[in-house]
Amino acid sequence: MAGSREAHVAARRRLIMLRHGQTSYNATGRIQGQLDTQLSDVGREQARTAAQYLAEAEPRITKIVSSDLTRAADTARALAEATGAELSFDKRLRETNLGEWQERTYDEIDSAFPGMRDHWRHNLNWAPKGGETRFEVSNRMLAVIAELAAYPDWESDTFVLVSHGGAIAAATAALLQMPRDYFSTFNGLGNTAWVDMEQRTRVNGETSWYLNAFNAKVRAREAQVSDFAGGRHAR
Repeated sequence: MAGSREAHVAARRRLIMLRHGQTSYNATGRIQGQLDTQLSDVGREQARTAAQYLAEAEPRITKIVSSDLTRAADTARALAEATGAELSFDKRLRETNLGEWQERTYDEIDSAFPGMRDHWRHNLNWAPKGGETRFEVSNRMLAVIAELAAYPDWESDTFVLVSHGGAIAAATAALLQMPRDYFSTFNGLGNTAWVDMEQRTRVNGETSWYLNAFNAKVRAREAQVSDFAGGRHAR
């Protein structure tokens, strides 16, 4: 019976979605959205550490597509340098545009717009003035992923998207076909943490995405990775 499960799978695509390193906005609890902020010294070190780990643990990484915002682009460049993978940029991988909320702290938003942050979190079709909905974010993220499926080598190699916490969470929920009311389940992605997913196309033609890990991150001193399962560790 060994290998019988594999025999029923016609193709696999492995996708890693990596969040950028820390910025000063992250460190002080200030919302960035689509503001073009820089990595902090901590963020640059996080990017190097994650890149070194992934280069060793994931030797099949051959293609990286990154948000064009500087904090993601610089994180992606560290990974490309470590892996030798092809790197390109796509503005559709940017963070959620949060309109008039951008540059404000959470406390400032809660003071100026009481209850609206919770409303935004649980209503995919609502956005702050001048911003975009999380449903719109998931659609543009999915469009990039759909285009990557045209590359035949994705069935053997691992592709990486370097993006932002909110955008990655929205894409994860959408790929797993979560009901819209449950999109907010995927949150709290740390700086340079990643989501590990796999698309399997079975011999009958059915295609589904599976979640291997959410919020996986390097534990620098131990060179281990922890994931959403809590007690499980990878190489």
